[in-house]
Amino acid sequence: MPLTQGLIEAKFLARPNRFLSQVEINGEVHDAHVPDPGRLKELLFPGARVLVEPKSGPERKTRFATVMVYAGDELVSINSQLPNRFVRYCLDRELIPEFSGWSVKKQEFTLGASRFDFLLGKDDREKLLEVKSASLVEQHIARFPDAVTARGTKHIEHLVDSMTDKRSAAVLFIVQRSDAGSFEPHWERDPKFSQALTTAVAQGLELFVYTTLIQRDGMSLMSRIPYDLEKHG
Repeated sequence: MPLTQGLIEAKFLARPNRFLSQVEINGEVHDAHVPDPGRLKELLFPGARVLVEPKSGPERKTRFATVMVYAGDELVSINSQLPNRFVRYCLDRELIPEFSGWSVKKQEFTLGASRFDFLLGKDDREKLLEVKSASLVEQHIARFPDAVTARGTKHIEHLVDSMTDKRSAAVLFIVQRSDAGSFEPHWERDPKFSQALTTAVAQGLELFVYTTLIQRDGMSLMSRIPYDLEKHG
């Protein structure tokens, strides 16, 4: 999927709050929006190489957004909204084998007190699909969440409650980097979400995890990787 052109390389300096970073561009310090509320401490540390996207608009408080960071030679997207756009791109082109034949009936579908990313349809069946963004990889293991997500836990539980004979449910983790070989819920960071996901899969929730290749000007689907939901240690 093509991405915005014109990203600028910068040096990460600090993160005053979850949504704000300070970066150095050509010797000048600028504030830049961070489109990911996660901790990201393993990625955003003083001196890290980042890519920022120029932004404009009368309502904006910053001229840039910090959208990518280098982890060694690996380019990692830290835009938590990008996976939804990427999944829609893939669904429309049937690039994800597990969703072949399914069409998007509605995006941002509200059911009860929750809003899910997609409602899919195939013949007389429906499937709720929730997309989650993962950027944390440790020893080639992708982990989610990076920070406590009460909203994510609620979504997982509601997905299971919304399943019927004609409506299935799935959660799709998009790892915004290519260097993960497997996936685990982050039991240490958020045991409630991890337990909710484990219980939901046992109750019939479909779970898929895909890595992606992030480049300055594009995002590509890579491999489906296995998951391990057991709590270790």
